[in-house]
Amino acid sequence: MTAPRHYITTTIPYVNARPHLGFALELVQADTLARHHRRRGADVRLLSGTDDNSLKNVLAAEAAGVDVQTLVNRNADAFAALRDPLALSLDDFIRTSSDPRHRIGVERLWRRCAASGDLYRKAYEGLYCVGCEQFWTPEELVDGRCAEHGTVPQRVAEENWFFRLSRHTDRLRELITGGALRIEPAARRNEVLALIEGGLHDFSVSRSHTRARGWGIPVPDDPDQVVYVWWDALGNYVTSLGYGTDGPAYERWWAGGNRRVHLVGKGVVRFHAVYWPAMLLSAGLPLPTDILVHDYLTVGGRKISKSGSGAAVDPVALTAAYGTDAVRWWLLRDVPRVGDADFTVDRLIARADADFAGGLGNLVHRIVTMVHRYRAGVVPEPGTDRFAVTALLDVCRTAPGRVDAALAGYDFRRALDAVREIVEEANRCIDATRPWELARAERQGNAGAAERLDAVLAALVTACRVLAEELRPFVPGAAERVARQVTPADRSLPEASPLFARLQEPR
Repeated sequence: MTAPRHYITTTIPYVNARPHLGFALELVQADTLARHHRRRGADVRLLSGTDDNSLKNVLAAEAAGVDVQTLVNRNADAFAALRDPLALSLDDFIRTSSDPRHRIGVERLWRRCAASGDLYRKAYEGLYCVGCEQFWTPEELVDGRCAEHGTVPQRVAEENWFFRLSRHTDRLRELITGGALRIEPAARRNEVLALIEGGLHDFSVSRSHTRARGWGIPVPDDPDQVVYVWWDALGNYVTSLGYGTDGPAYERWWAGGNRRVHLVGKGVVRFHAVYWPAMLLSAGLPLPTDILVHDYLTVGGRKISKSGSGAAVDPVALTAAYGTDAVRWWLLRDVPRVGDADFTVDRLIARADADFAGGLGNLVHRIVTMVHRYRAGVVPEPGTDRFAVTALLDVCRTAPGRVDAALAGYDFRRALDAVREIVEEANRCIDATRPWELARAERQGNAGAAERLDAVLAALVTACRVLAEELRPFVPGAAERVARQVTPADRSLPEASPLFARLQEPR
């Protein structure tokens, strides 16, 4: 059976400031899924981009004393430049203010929803959080403040276009409870269902041209209004595929039995799991199949943020100081499937030193050294003797399936546990078989010891090769170093050399 195509997307962040480590988490998770599915033979498209048409961007430009386009271009370029420091295998990157695919697709989506009778115009007064780009009811505030940003919303009165979200309540509930729209983890699925049960209210999908400072996509046939940023931004998942022009990419990736996977932070679940599917239902378009939700990174308990109200960690500076592999490894190894994770440089260093220098690197160095010492660098044939290596070979055989199952459940930690078990079992194998004693017995003329040593060394090298393959989606650079170390050149393995240096403690 042909593997389904996987269309994997990140959210597109506002570009009111430069990127931070919290968004790097989402990028690395999405990239890991994309690399994993490609290795298993699936056709994959990985998309990221930037949300340029936000009022936050306008206000940031005003505060910086520059025009909006200058600020947007500068910060959007910084997001696009994360590709190399984070080793991202992006297939596409969209910018909503300048990509010619986007505006025409947003206009088409708007007209489709209007034709279905789901758009209407009315006067409205409400509490608006600029940080969320969202109106909130007083009941949704915490002590009168936005729960996400801790700020007091502005009272805004204007006449806008609204979307009939309430019309789609029953269908959304059916799709989520029936599993057609999968939301992981279960806690977030339950949160969305509770929101639906509490009653869905129509929401504003435009703002006045004046309040938007003239920045954004004009509402079709109503130039006094600008398309609301969430409507505009959510559309990128289809506009990037050429939805506005019936491009072939749209039919290839947003149709049929494909997996349409959105990775999102917990703060934007409402928009991706309620608003966006309702918009697609209104337009008569397929829905995403999976919405995978991660929690936040914090520093000292404070959410990492681009704004001055939160902590900030520069992922580019972090990779420059400690390496791409160390950063990716911490994000995938230490961040739980559910719950926020507090970041420190000390934790990143401790994890990399323990798992890379002290774990994986030490193991590969020991094994290659023994192959050179006992077999002149040539990996022996295993023969028929499986002396004390059955458990190791079993772990190597089952590891790929365990990784598959863990990533199917959006659990990066559990996937890496399956990989790390190979390291642990290989070390147990060395301790149990004591290759140095087998080598000594071989020198004393024990033919059985020679055959057993061949079996042990062959199994250990096999373990290293499986490690290299299974690590590729998570830490492609580290995986490649391991692969080179256990790949023969002229029949002989390269001489053993340290693969991972211990990281410098911060001063």
